[in-house]
Amino acid sequence: MGERKVLNKYFPADFDPRFIPRGSKPKGELVPVRMMLPFTIQCSSCSSFLYQGRKFNSKKEPVSGEKAFYLTVQRFRFYIKCSVCSRPVTFMTDPENADYEMESGGTRNYQVWRDKEKVEAEIKEERSGEKDGDDAMAALEERVADSQREMEDLDNLDEIKAMNARHAKLMRARGRPSEAGGVAAVVDRANGAATDGDREDLTEHGTTAEEESLLGTIKFGAATAAASDDEEDDQAERDRRARNAAALGAESAPTSAASALLPGIKIAGVRRRRRDGADGREAKLRRAPTPKPTSPPDPPPPPPPSGGLGGLLGDYGSDSDLDF
Repeated sequence: MGERKVLNKYFPADFDPRFIPRGSKPKGELVPVRMMLPFTIQCSSCSSFLYQGRKFNSKKEPVSGEKAFYLTVQRFRFYIKCSVCSRPVTFMTDPENADYEMESGGTRNYQVWRDKEKVEAEIKEERSGEKDGDDAMAALEERVADSQREMEDLDNLDEIKAMNARHAKLMRARGRPSEAGGVAAVVDRANGAATDGDREDLTEHGTTAEEESLLGTIKFGAATAAASDDEEDDQAERDRRARNAAALGAESAPTSAASALLPGIKIAGVRRRRRDGADGREAKLRRAPTPKPTSPPDPPPPPPPSGGLGGLLGDYGSDSDLDF
C-alpha cells in the first residue's frame, strides 16, 4: 500500500496523453448525492413519515423546461425512495425563497414559521398601501417642518447681524477705521446699504450718550464707604484692647514695688483662679498631703501543739505573773 502514497509518479518517455481514452457521460444522467431531507415528508402510499435531517442516497438532475431557471439560477430535482414502501419521492430547489419545493410522492409537513413569514409580508404590504393613502397629510407635515426650520434660520441670521454691528462700533471707537469700515460695509450691505449718517455717534469711551447717562446714575462709592467703616471699627477695637492692657499693667506695678522694698513681708494679692480645668487639677494634686508609710501587720500567733495533756492545758492561761 505504500506505493499509492507517493507524491510523484513515474511517467515513461514515450507517454502521450492524447492516447488516454476519455469516457463520455450521457447528457441527462443522474448524479448520486448523499443528502439529508430539508423538511419532514409524509408518504402518499403508506402514510409513513420521513423526518427532517434523515440521510438518503438520492439522485440529482437539472430541471428542464419553464421551471429550469430562476433569474439565471439553475434549479435541481432530487429523487429518493420511501424507506417503507419504496415509492419514489421527488422535490426541487426553490431559489426564490431560499428553500425546497415538494413535487410528487408525498406531502410536506406543516411548519408554523412559514405561515408567520407569509402573514408578516401581507401586513407589510397593507401598511405600505395605507402610507400611500396618507401622502397628503405627510406632505403637510413636511411643509410645516420646513417653515419652522426657515424661521429658525432667519432668527440666527438676525443675531449674527447684530453682533457684527456692535463689533464695527467697537473697532471704530478703538481707532481702527479700516477694520471698522470693512465690517461696517458688510453690515451695511446685509442691512440694505445704510449710510454713515444713520449710525449713532459714539463718545471717546466707545459708548453712546444714552449709555453714558445710565453709567452716571450708578454709584460706585458705596462699596468703598462700607469698607472704610469696617476699617474704623477694627481700629477702635484695637485701641480698646490696648487701653485694657495698660490698666492691668498699672494695677500690678504697686504690688511688685512693695515686694521689692519689704522683702520679708508677704503682701496679700488677689489670686486669679485658673480657668483651665487641667491646671486646676494639677494644683490640687500638688497641695494634697503625701500618705505616711504604714508598718506591716503583726504575724498571727503559732498554732497550739497537737495531742497530749500539754495541748489540753495550753489553752488555760493566767493574767498574773506568778509561776506555779
